[in-house]
Amino acid sequence: MADGNLNGMKVAILVTDGFEQVELLEPRRALDEAGAETLVVSPKGDRARGWNFTDWGDEVAVDVPLDQAKPDDFDALLLPGGVINPDRLRMDDNAIAFVQAFVDAGKPVASICHGPWTLIETGKMRGRRMTSWPSLQTDLENAGANWVDQASVVDGNLVTSRMPDDIPAFNRDMIGLFSQARTRRPAA
Repeated sequence: MADGNLNGMKVAILVTDGFEQVELLEPRRALDEAGAETLVVSPKGDRARGWNFTDWGDEVAVDVPLDQAKPDDFDALLLPGGVINPDRLRMDDNAIAFVQAFVDAGKPVASICHGPWTLIETGKMRGRRMTSWPSLQTDLENAGANWVDQASVVDGNLVTSRMPDDIPAFNRDMIGLFSQARTRRPAA
C-alpha cells in the first residue's frame, strides 16, 4: 500500500499559457507537501500565464523549458487543464513527445479537466478508464477510452479528474498513485 511519501520524487508539470490556475496550484501544493520536487515545464519562455475561471490569472515561473526537458529526469507527470492550455499543447509536437515518453515508460500521469486532450494525442488511451470535463467525453470515447462520470478515476498508472471541484479527490488519488510508483522504483 502506498504511504503518501513522495520524498525524492521529481514531478514535471507541463503547461503553457491558459492553464487553469487552481488545477496547477492546488495539486502542486499537495505534491510539495508530500515531499515531491515539482518543476513547471513549458514551451513558453520564463513564465506561463494561468486562467482563473473567467479571466487571465497569475503567472508561474517556468523551471525547465520544454525544449530542454528530458522525460528520463522525471518520475511522474501532472497535466493541469483549462481549455486554452491543453488545446495549445496538443498542437505542439514537442509537448506530445514529452507526454508520450511518460505513457510509453509506464510512469504515473495525473490529468484533470481538459488535460486529457493532450493524452489523446499520444494515441495510447484505447481501453483506458478515464474521466474529464464533461465536454471531452466524446473525444475520449472516440480515442477508445471508457469515459466515466466520477470525481477521480485511477486506471493503472493514470489518474484523471473532471474539474476544480474534484481537486480533493484528485489530489488524494494522485498522491496515492505517485507514492506506489515511488515505492516500486529501483534504487539508484
